[in-house]
Amino acid sequence: MRAKAAAHINKNDGIKWRSHEPSRIETFSDAAFAFALTLIIVTLDPPKTFDGLVETMNLKNLLSFAICFLILLNIWNGQNLFFRRYGLSDNYIIALNATLLFVVLVYTYPLKFLFELVFAPQKEQNLMIRNEQIRPLMLVYSAGFIAIYILFYLMYRHAQKFAAALELTPTELYATKTAAGMNLICMGISLVAATLAIVLPENYCASSAYLYCLFGPAYYIWFRYRGKKGRQKFPVM
Repeated sequence: MRAKAAAHINKNDGIKWRSHEPSRIETFSDAAFAFALTLIIVTLDPPKTFDGLVETMNLKNLLSFAICFLILLNIWNGQNLFFRRYGLSDNYIIALNATLLFVVLVYTYPLKFLFELVFAPQKEQNLMIRNEQIRPLMLVYSAGFIAIYILFYLMYRHAQKFAAALELTPTELYATKTAAGMNLICMGISLVAATLAIVLPENYCASSAYLYCLFGPAYYIWFRYRGKKGRQKFPVM
């Protein structure tokens, strides 16, 4: 599944895969991600009545689950690509990966709560959270993203140190640095969002979440810039 999920990316990835079969650490990671998905599923108990089924399948629950699913899928795919590209499994990578899985599992319920809150009617939102609790919620959410992108950044920095052992070509090393830089940018956006959550007035601190909409444009601008610069530096790219 891991190989198929990233196969189309490898065609224009710029980094040759050094691992094609999942290692034991990846198999363990898949189990952890599967457990996280179980935790965010619409409900852990099957409905006993049709009314219960309708309540379970309401739009709020489906949208909340869909966004949480996409976020977890994005994290899983990022981890998948790293192991496909470099095949590293030394103690340092094992520690970073274990920490990543810990963060994913710890933040599963806060993530689910946040998006259930977002899609809940105003009256229900007032019951779910008080105004003075919004700031801590946004800080918890930001801390999770900061931790995830720090860990990915450290993993790619570690891969750079093994450039000679992995026999990375200059273009592959350039692509590795590009990926590390992207994680650093996402970490920076998350830090700014956390800062805004702290300094903005209580009634406006929730608006710090809009900064995460910058992830998409940041990806496009960064990879376009690095791609253009790379083609100038390495004409064969």
